Amino acid sequence: MFNRDRWNEILEALNANKFRTFLTAFGVFWGITILVLLLALTNGLKNGVMSDFGDFATNSMFMWTQGTSMPYKGLPKGRYFNYKIDDVAAIKEAVPHLKYVSPRNQLGGFQGNNNVMRGTKTGAFEIYGDYPEYINQQPLDILQGRFLSYSDIETKRKICVIGTDVIKSLYDNGEEVLGSYVKINGVNFMVVGTFKNSNSQGNNEQEANTIYIPFTTFGQAFNRGESVGWMAITANDDVPITTVKQQVFDLMKARHKIHPKDDRAIGHFDLSEQFARVNGLFSILTVVGYFVGALVLMSGIIGISNIMLIVVKERTKEIGVRRALGASPWTIKSQILQESLILTILSGMVGISFAAGIIWLLNYLLDQSGPVENFANPSVSMQVVFTALIILIVSGVLAGMIPANSATKMKPVDALRIE
Repeated sequence: MFNRDRWNEILEALNANKFRTFLTAFGVFWGITILVLLLALTNGLKNGVMSDFGDFATNSMFMWTQGTSMPYKGLPKGRYFNYKIDDVAAIKEAVPHLKYVSPRNQLGGFQGNNNVMRGTKTGAFEIYGDYPEYINQQPLDILQGRFLSYSDIETKRKICVIGTDVIKSLYDNGEEVLGSYVKINGVNFMVVGTFKNSNSQGNNEQEANTIYIPFTTFGQAFNRGESVGWMAITANDDVPITTVKQQVFDLMKARHKIHPKDDRAIGHFDLSEQFARVNGLFSILTVVGYFVGALVLMSGIIGISNIMLIVVKERTKEIGVRRALGASPWTIKSQILQESLILTILSGMVGISFAAGIIWLLNYLLDQSGPVENFANPSVSMQVVFTALIILIVSGVLAGMIPANSATKMKPVDALRIE
């Protein structure tokens, strides 16, 4: 434990040469600042890139059809085909590890031609035909009303759920939305719900310009019949979609008479695989951040160790007197270690505070300027702060170890002879 006399001795030692102490502490201050900032910037880049995945269930894949690249069973190369609604039931039955298999159809686009009307107002929006479970794959915040239901699917109700930007485009401020009608490609649909995307990043513009209608109603109203544009497939949490997707592909090839080796006929995007790759990349970047920050911090620690050696040399006679008066080697060693530790921790904590101020400023500027592509919310967790604190404590002990050992190796007689 520190006592008042020991604290006074340490403070006097640090104040004996303030400029030297400042320069020594600056190395540790700068090293820990660089370490925390590197980790914060890496985390900001990760948040920005991960936002592209949105809130969609990451253990998922999207699957669609493409032209065949091989002839098979008398059918020519270059043949196009469509999934059917009974393919969904077949997949659910044949592949038991799947949580959701959602057939989807799409009409138009928010950057395409105007396809929705309400009175004299028109707009171009994404129109999706979906099943109710899709909201479990792509979470949505329902602001008013409800999402699609299986009752809507079975009775083919002409109802829709619209995004916030659809409301802004087609409705006046304060106008009642629920129960009103919008006309999609000439067909009237009653609005039963409004939503916003639950993800604060992501492609909010496109999602807010989206209208969801029941899948069966979509097929009937827009002459799609039983055709499925593509599927969103999510596996159980304990089974990566990457390990079961080939079973799905093989089943679809068999059902649609596609050559077993024709991998081009079925297009897919494995969200789980991409998510794992991005996670792996940022894990590497985090390790690199720790490594580079540790190297910079090490230079500061070496500086402290060198200065403590000089301090021990300057206080040789004092150490000799202490030893002659009965001070044990551990007493001398502990004082040197404590001086090194306090200098390291104080400069390091100032560095952490300085880095926290820069991180706060970055977030403030991002809030003022709006979203930046592939970069969002640079921050570090408390785990990083505690890790930095442990690094500082270990570094302080290591920095003082060599000078402390040097001080205890001196013989009192030899120390007293030095002028």
